[in-house]
Amino acid sequence: MDSQIALLLGQDGIVNGAVYGLMAVALVLVFSVTRVIFIPQGEFVTFGALSMAMLQAGRVPATLWLLLALAGAALAVEGWRWKRGATVDWPSALFWCAAMPLLACALVLGWRPASLAGQALATLVLVTPLGPLLYRLAFRPLANATVLMLLIVSVALHGVLVGLGLLFFGAEGSRTPAFSDARFDLGGLPVSGQSLVVLGVTLALVALLFVFFERSMVGKALRATAINRVGARLMGIPTELSGDLSFALAALIGAVSGLLIAPLTTVYYDTGFLIGLKGFVAAIVGGLASYPLALAGALLVGQLESFSSFWASAFKEVLVFTLIIPVLWWRSLRSRHVEEDEE
Repeated sequence: MDSQIALLLGQDGIVNGAVYGLMAVALVLVFSVTRVIFIPQGEFVTFGALSMAMLQAGRVPATLWLLLALAGAALAVEGWRWKRGATVDWPSALFWCAAMPLLACALVLGWRPASLAGQALATLVLVTPLGPLLYRLAFRPLANATVLMLLIVSVALHGVLVGLGLLFFGAEGSRTPAFSDARFDLGGLPVSGQSLVVLGVTLALVALLFVFFERSMVGKALRATAINRVGARLMGIPTELSGDLSFALAALIGAVSGLLIAPLTTVYYDTGFLIGLKGFVAAIVGGLASYPLALAGALLVGQLESFSSFWASAFKEVLVFTLIIPVLWWRSLRSRHVEEDEE
């Protein structure tokens, strides 16, 4: 391996690590707020990329029908809870179950965007509401369950979404046009404009999330819920709405990741699973609690995958996932076991 090859592999590792970093941030956010290890995070990547491809082919993404079905089911559940005397926050319920699906219908069926930016916007509006709707239907009724029970539900939901992805998009993969066709030569190292778009969007998203959590009241409420759910509830913070928002942000991040990687690689109905798993490895490096460590872990995963593909391409996935073993061993030595708090 000469220096030129090492630089190319390093560049690929940074680009891949940026995407894994977004996955890791989303997983840490969802787990810290709701205690859900969200295995289907990668499916948002797949749905975002393949919905964009269907829009560019002039077809209506099947994701729209999934959104409408989930919205109808969630609205029916809220109505049933209200009839049984439960308190229902109707503004938030109508926002996720009616306003956002209607906006998605207007963009996809009415506007039918032809530009790349318009199609990307329609895709984000289409995929983002899936997060809070899945939370309301699958996880909110089990809010007080154990982490293991929530994990089992998460795995089952992953299987359902992968099957729906095969039904909606078929077994053939798709790619989308790059957001930038520019080419640069930095000291003899070729750099594509799409790679710079991936890095730029990742840095912008991370910066916006930092400002959101540090400066906004909603972000501070999410942080309070992540630190102490019972204390946040006693202070008047609606923890159920915190779950909605955390899943919405996770879905948005997943959809953005799908738009970023679709021009770089062919995306299949099950591609998101591996991407989500590598983001999970990065999140484990951060202990499912630290955003900076999760981002550092994502860069490590990206570099390990890139250089493994050169030295031992047949075992690159094995080497990446094996990274989780020493990390868990090191964390087990540095932390004491604490029984899960009962609420």
